[in-house]
Amino acid sequence: MITYDRLFIGGSWVEPSSPELLAIDSPHDRSVIGHAAQAQPVDVDRAVAAARTSFDAGVWRTAAPRERVSALRRFNALREENAERVAHLISLENGSAGWFTRAGQPGLTRQANAYLKAAEDFGWEETLAPSDPASPVRSVVRREAVGVVAAVIPWNSPFSSATAKIIPALLAGNSVVLKVSPENSLSMGFLAELLERADLPEGVISVLPADRETSEYLVSHREVDKIAFTGSTRAGRRIASIAGEQLKRVSLELGGKSAAIILPDADIEKAVAGLKFGSLLNNGESCIGQTRVLAPRSRYEEVVTALKELVESLKVGDPGDPDTFIGPMIRPDQQERVRAYVRLGIEEGARLVTGGPHIPEGLEKGNYVTPTVFADVDNSMRIAREEIFGPVLVVIAYDDEDDAVRIADDSDYGLSGGVWSADEAHALAVARRVRTGTVTVNGASIGFDGPFGGFKASGIGREYGAVGLGTYTEYKTITV
Repeated sequence: MITYDRLFIGGSWVEPSSPELLAIDSPHDRSVIGHAAQAQPVDVDRAVAAARTSFDAGVWRTAAPRERVSALRRFNALREENAERVAHLISLENGSAGWFTRAGQPGLTRQANAYLKAAEDFGWEETLAPSDPASPVRSVVRREAVGVVAAVIPWNSPFSSATAKIIPALLAGNSVVLKVSPENSLSMGFLAELLERADLPEGVISVLPADRETSEYLVSHREVDKIAFTGSTRAGRRIASIAGEQLKRVSLELGGKSAAIILPDADIEKAVAGLKFGSLLNNGESCIGQTRVLAPRSRYEEVVTALKELVESLKVGDPGDPDTFIGPMIRPDQQERVRAYVRLGIEEGARLVTGGPHIPEGLEKGNYVTPTVFADVDNSMRIAREEIFGPVLVVIAYDDEDDAVRIADDSDYGLSGGVWSADEAHALAVARRVRTGTVTVNGASIGFDGPFGGFKASGIGREYGAVGLGTYTEYKTITV
């Protein structure tokens, strides 16, 4: 049993305003695996006050960039040393299969290293040559910290979402209040322990597990200068309205309903093997999952059959079992949400290829769903347009390349996607045409040096690398 009975505020563990601890349930069998304190608005006030005091004092924001880089390198090294513990905690509280949480650890290192390198090479201060050589005026352009950052993250990939925000925000010299989901109180409690050991200045970082109401209190706080949010599009719209009213800086990484375009010349076996990870990673609870599979009519049934065989080969079960590929949904309500979408797909007239709304045999005590593939899906169906956030794939036929791009773009979202072809140059040409923030070719993994984010309802702003670091800075121009 794991217990966190205090809150990490301003770099120290303090008594919460409410002594009541939240029971954290296992998605596998719904047994209690831990207890944790939850932040209330008064705790938010304390965290924001600590952040404001530290920022205004300037100890962190005025430190040389190399000093901030050194501190975040310490944190990253601590996280690497404890990678197995991190992976275990996420599987325990999220139900994410062990293969996924372990495989994600090197990705956290690459993510951090991309930010660290960007900070080392960043143009913190530059003198611009005048456009008119005869002008006596020159401009000194500085990139300075925004101020107090409220970073709000979802439950599905807590460490990745947290470090994608706190590392660049801290590298830029900001003070940060990280609001995490109650479901992740255990792994995020351990994150706070690592941050404590990284020895950052007092007040610079807080980690608060809290409910939605307390989250809204945080993002609405008058002393918060920037909101960095990852989560649902619905919540993102609410946060954007708050930011607009108060003129806060805001970046939003929201939902997706990404398309994988399988071109007629693609190796179907390789494409489907790649979609095992591109479409079904993290139990299907992933915003970048390519859950709309677009197949040419000439090879449609070949793709459907291959996906059926793939999905039926995947073991569903205990996330701690090394043979498990798909674990349980995080909560009972998420389990029911996914099952409801499967029932909806049947009602809409899609062909149920494999799976269904039933709970897998022998797994009735947990939040399990049966991985499902639908064929004969029209892109206007709700199962093709709405983010299900579970292991449910839809296969949509297209007539030609133009039709494939049209269907891929016919979505409220634009976060990710993929193109599969035997001709890499051709795949790249098609990828350029799709209006989405990230496109992978032939199953390439998403890199961390380039910017990541979405078009349309998938968000505002970008994360990762130098572009992501820049979103936590303000420009200042000094003319001399």
